Amino acid sequence: MKKLGLIGGTGPESTLIYYKKIVYGANKQIGKEFFPNLTIESLNVFNVLKYCSDRDYDGLTQYLVGGINNLIAAGCEIVSLTGNTPHIVFDALREHSSVPLISIIETTRDEAKTQNVKKLGLLGTRFTMEEDFFKKPFREVGIDVVIPAGRDFDFVVEKISAELEHGIAKPSTQAEFLNIIQRMIIQSGIDAVVLGCTELPLLFNDVTLSIPCLDTLEIHSKALLSSIKL
Repeated sequence: MKKLGLIGGTGPESTLIYYKKIVYGANKQIGKEFFPNLTIESLNVFNVLKYCSDRDYDGLTQYLVGGINNLIAAGCEIVSLTGNTPHIVFDALREHSSVPLISIIETTRDEAKTQNVKKLGLLGTRFTMEEDFFKKPFREVGIDVVIPAGRDFDFVVEKISAELEHGIAKPSTQAEFLNIIQRMIIQSGIDAVVLGCTELPLLFNDVTLSIPCLDTLEIHSKALLSSIKL
């Protein structure tokens, strides 16, 4: 099994979930006395968000490349980011990396295509929702991506930053996210929703929606398990 390296800390809660899914997923596939060797380079999500806010994408690239190089130096043969927002510079990171990088967006796009999604509602950080890096790969395969409007947009951005990135999941926040999705179904005609922030599963792990829910963390972790097999 190839050694996996994760750029974690973007944020901490999703890093913990990735770790458990990879470790116990490999254990289930290989056997009860096996756990995979992997390395986590924990960076600061708020540094990432500051680089994005300043539109300092060269600075963000260098920040992440430093983490990737540390993982490569630790013997990692495959590397992945545990957050959606850092994928804003994914193409540049891929050019700088001497080992394969597995994209959370590409793997989620492939799953959406498999499920024959036509119009996808996107929830994520301000940068994931506003910028084109997440939407473009979907658009290129004929999937329209829409985001919440007005106060709903602001609510999603605020709750991710102020609550979920700190591991806080409030029932009231969950309820309003469900209301936002329902409004997107009615107003925009979405036929699926994507959790485009890897902290969002904290709110959605115990709910059933009326439309398919694409959890980028779940989809990505399965792809990573497949990629590290011998």
